[in-house]
Formats: sequence, structure tokens, C-alpha cells
Amino acid sequence: MSSNPSDRQPRFDTLLVANRGEIACRVMATARAMGLKTVAVYSDADEGARHVREADEAIRIGPAPARESYLDVDKVIAAARRSGAGAIHPGYGFLSENEAFVSACEDAGIVFVGPPASSIKAMGDKSAAKARMMDAGVPLVPGYHGDDQDDDLLKREADAIGYPVLLKASAGGGGKGMRVVENADEFQAALDGCRRESRAAFNDDRMLIEKYLTQPRHVEVQVFCDSHGGGVYLFERDCSVQRRHQKVLEEAPAPGMTLQLRQAMGEAAVRAAQEIGYVGAGTVEFLLDASPGQDGSFYFMEMNTRLQVEHPVTEMITGQDLVEWQLRVAMGERLPLSQDELTINGHSFEARLYAEDADQDFLPATGLLSHFSLDLEGASLDPARVRLDSGVESGDMVSMHYDPMLAKLITHGPDRASALATLNRALAALDVRGVVTNRGFLQRLATHPDFQAANLDTRFIERHEDSLFASRGLDQDSLASAALVALHQLSRECESDSPWDRHDGFRLNGPRQIRIALCDPREALDAEPASLALVEGRHGASDDAWQLSISGANRDEVQQVSASLTDLPGDAVAITLDGHRRRLQARLVGEGKERNEIVLSSPEGEVRLYWRRIDAIDHGQHEVESTLTAPMHGTVVALLVAPGAAVAKGDALMVMEAMKMEHTLTAPADGAVASFHFAAGDTVGQGDVLLEFDAGASSTEAQSETQPETEQKESR
Repeated sequence: MSSNPSDRQPRFDTLLVANRGEIACRVMATARAMGLKTVAVYSDADEGARHVREADEAIRIGPAPARESYLDVDKVIAAARRSGAGAIHPGYGFLSENEAFVSACEDAGIVFVGPPASSIKAMGDKSAAKARMMDAGVPLVPGYHGDDQDDDLLKREADAIGYPVLLKASAGGGGKGMRVVENADEFQAALDGCRRESRAAFNDDRMLIEKYLTQPRHVEVQVFCDSHGGGVYLFERDCSVQRRHQKVLEEAPAPGMTLQLRQAMGEAAVRAAQEIGYVGAGTVEFLLDASPGQDGSFYFMEMNTRLQVEHPVTEMITGQDLVEWQLRVAMGERLPLSQDELTINGHSFEARLYAEDADQDFLPATGLLSHFSLDLEGASLDPARVRLDSGVESGDMVSMHYDPMLAKLITHGPDRASALATLNRALAALDVRGVVTNRGFLQRLATHPDFQAANLDTRFIERHEDSLFASRGLDQDSLASAALVALHQLSRECESDSPWDRHDGFRLNGPRQIRIALCDPREALDAEPASLALVEGRHGASDDAWQLSISGANRDEVQQVSASLTDLPGDAVAITLDGHRRRLQARLVGEGKERNEIVLSSPEGEVRLYWRRIDAIDHGQHEVESTLTAPMHGTVVALLVAPGAAVAKGDALMVMEAMKMEHTLTAPADGAVASFHFAAGDTVGQGDVLLEFDAGASSTEAQSETQPETEQKESR
């Protein structure tokens, strides 16, 4: 990338990045390559974070809550002055679209790497932005964007538009304060929830309403403008695969785009940006109607006046560094390339790795990230085709205070099929331990037949819920492969040559023999052996050869399998079952002899199984607990029932907020809430007991049992 040297008039040599995590690391990498000094800011929760470790300087700006640190304009400006930074890059989120922050930078004589405050203001209020786009001739989705926020008026507008409708925070973004309302009966509850989320995230609870298209694609256009009147679009990205209106998988270019449609959307995006005097990187988001019989109609949705999370896929297909473009434009330079000089090369995907449990309604996860790596060698991946943008490393803590995204895995190929095949192989090679992530879910998405065929829309996950969240059965190959990994590990744990010290099933008058039990991670590993799959392994002629006897939970049939395992580079192994050899990524999760979870990954997907030896171990049943524990760190938002109230299984009991999203906790069975241990506004930790629950109790019984405990708590 180049521009005329005579145009280059650097206005700063030190850059402060007012963000954290992977985007802070990403921006600093380009800044260092350009010869700029980098400055990080951090909260108490991020004192040892990767972006702090990688910066040339780092300045503490407050305690963990974002409002008291990363969102505090005065503290960020003070940090820039203290470090001598001439410019601030806001990343995305936090202050990136805060016009008051931009004005504060201007008043302090600090360059803001982004658009002017007037552009952010024009697009920050989504209602006003849509009115302005209408005047500019950009097509809009039918909806209500007015200032009158009376509940009854909003309800009448939604009724008039026709359900389903989309409630969206006027000042929002990133899926916060956004919900689909399927019918009139759901409207008020959805409105209340959206307003709570919007106030928490943006300190603004104004709403807009749009017609919810039943089969839309989310296609966005990357635009860039300079201060000399130049403007280009760097083509489009498809971001249709979303959960809770947050993107999960993105790709560029968008599948099925004609040259005419690409040009029409690109030119409309540049027109929208120049209408508001835009400077820098921005993204104009459109809804593309994918309903049968549609002719490519598209509608303006919003403009994000910042760098997007998914910008790497655009970089991969254009060969351009968008952060460098941002910095050069902020230095007063012209755009490096004209529209005619920009071309598309191949295809790219991005998968967002979140610390969350997809099988538990995407609950956020926290804890110590004991291991984090990408095994390129073991998966035989070309480093030029794979990119991992992350803000974490092995040994880092995943906090409850910020967004749960850990990293972005980006791949490139000459066409969509090859780029997707590389993505699947790279997901299998990604090794994350200590914190639950959505990696397995990403594999199920990327290998889904409809995704591979590019049959996309924003309800993709909802439409395929049964197959995406279905429990994978314990088929013979999975059981045999997992058992072989466990047996191999046990063999390697021999402590001496003495048969009395060995732990690999050594016998004086026969082959070594070990019996293990396996189960799905959602089942009880310490249940009676009769409810588990059993595998008996007898050592064969060589150290890596085993004869396996496999019986499922019903014990109707026992399968005999000849198996062997060979270690390959990295985490890869070659597993051969009855002459069929497969290459897999195999990992034992846990510490020392407690590594009782086996993860097998391949480009086709992931299998997780718990295992234990059952040669001479007694097993007990789980005791049924009468408590409900917090599934993640967070804050109690609301208690939805009174102590003593009778509830049915699945009834909503309380609402928690974590990582800027609300989560409703429900009754595990029919019964009654005996007592709550926390009140609205309290902070709770993962695993904290939230309430006492009496399964099957009547409301009268629960009240009589609860009263002494309630009085005791009130006296404390």
C-alpha cells in the first residue's frame, strides 16, 4: 500500500488505543509497523491483559466497571496527555461512536482516528439517520423512527406495521437493546427488556421499530472517505449468521452478488457516507431481501461510524490494511487507492470465538484460560491462509465485566469452498481450555449443508435449531476413538518398569487390560456403569495397538474393534479403526490425572466425551439439589416471583445481566421458591447459590419454611 510521499504530513508519532482485547492488539500491531509508539489504557480487571503487555506504555484508568474506566472520557483524555499521545484510536465499542468523546479530543488538540463528531451525531441517532437517508434517496425498511416514545404510541405503530417487528435501541449497536416481537401480546415485555438493556449499555432508552423481514440477509458495505472529498467502497460482507442479533460467522464477498447489485449497494453506501461529511472507515449496513421471488431489493439499516469487528475479511480479499488506511487518513493523507484500483481476490471467512456455552442458550463463561493456541502444524494449515486475531493468551483471565469475544479466526482461499474448508480445519486446530467456548458450535454451523450451499438469512440459526443444537449420539467410531486416546494416555503414565507400579492394566499371565466408561458431557460421569458406554481395552502386539470391546448403555451388543493410535505433530493423532485411518486433533482436558474430558476435532466437527476407569471403583448416585446457582458472573436485574409462590417447570424466576446482555433463569421443576439469596442490583459470582427451591412444594409449605430464613437474612 502506498501514497504520494509529498502528501504525507504526519501529525502524531504516538498513538493511544482507547480499547482492550483483540482490537487493541490488532490496532497496535499496525501502529508499530508504521513506526508509531503505542499506549494502552487498562482497568483493574485488565492489569495483566495481553494488550497491556504488548503496548510500549500502559496507563491505569480506573476500576473494572467500564463506566468507571474505558467509558470515562476525562480519564482517557488525561491518559493521552500524560503519555504525550498525539492521536487516539477508539477501536470499536466503548467510546468509538461517542460524539462527546470526539469533541473532547478536538478540544484537547488530540487527533481522533475516526470521523468528525458531526458524522457520528448524524448516524448515532438511528431515527434521525433514517430520515436523512430517506432524503438522500437511500431505500429504507418500513418502520417508526419518531421522537414520541409513549408506550401506547409505540404499540399502535407496531400494530400498524404488522408483526413480526424489530424493536431496536435508537442509540444502540451490537445487538444490545434489540428484540424481535412476534405478536402484540409480547410487545410490552419486549419493550421493557429492550429499554433496560439500552439504558445499561448506552444510557439512552429511546426505541425505533422496523418491519422484521422474514428472510433477510445482512449485507454490509465497507466505505472509506478522506478529508479531501475522496470516497470508495471496499466491497461487501455477508453477516447473516447471527445469534441474538450479534454476528457469529461473516464472509466476503457476499455469496450470489451480481456485479450490478454490488455496484448499486456500494455506490449507495458511499453516497450515504458523503451525505454526512464522513471521514475514515465506516460500514453501511443493508438488509437484502432473500425471500423467494425477490429481485435483490435492499434497504438501509444503519451506519456504523467506526471500524467493524469483521473488517479482516475485507482485508483478506482486498490485500489492504484498513487500520493503516485509518491512520493515514487521520494524518491528513488522501485515500491510498481509487475505486478502479480496488479488486476482489478470492474469498474469506471470519468466525467469532466467544466465551459462552452455545448449548446453554449462549450463557457467557468466565474463568482462567489455561490453554489457548492454534495448531497450524498439526492441522497441516498454510499460515498465509489463516489469521487469528486475539486479545488473550494462555494463562489469561476471562472477566465478567466485558464482551465475551476472545478471538476471531479468519481464513482465505481462492474461492468460497476452499476458504470454508480451511476454516473448518482451522477450527479443529484451535485449542481452548479452561473456559467454555462456542468453538464446537462454530464447527456445526460451518459444516451445515445449508451454510455450505450459501442458503443464508438472519434467522439461519433459528431455522436450523434442531440440527445445530442436537446432541450427537455416541456412535461406535466416536467411542472407539475417545477410548483409544484415554488408553494411550494411561499407557504413557507408567511410572516405572515394575509391574507393581504400573497403571496400564499390566497382568502377569495375559495381555494388559483396562476397562473405562464414557458418556456425553451432559450426563453424570459418576453414575452407575449400567448407564454408561463401556470399553474394555486389551493391548495388542505393539505398544500402539489395542483390541477394543465396546458396549453401549443398553448392553444389547458388544462390538470388537482393532485399533491403533500414532502421535503426529502438534495435537494431531492418526487413529486407525479396523483398517480405516483418520487424522484428528485429540486433546485431554483437565490437569494431571484429573484430565477426564476428551475432545476430538476434525474438519467435520467436534466430539466431547467424559471418561473414567472402572476397574475397581465404587460409584454413587448424584444427590438432587434444591438450589439454583448462577451460571455466570453478573448482576441481578429483577426477581420475577415472590418467595413462596408456586411455579411450574420453565417459569421465569429472575433476570441476570452479564457482558451487557440479559439472561432469564427459570424453574428447574414444578415447585416453589423458598427464598432468594440476592436482591436486584446485587453482583453474583459464577456458581453462587441464587435461591432455595422446593421441588413439588405447595406455596403454603414454601412460605412456612421460608419465613425463619427470611427473618434471619433481614437481621444480618
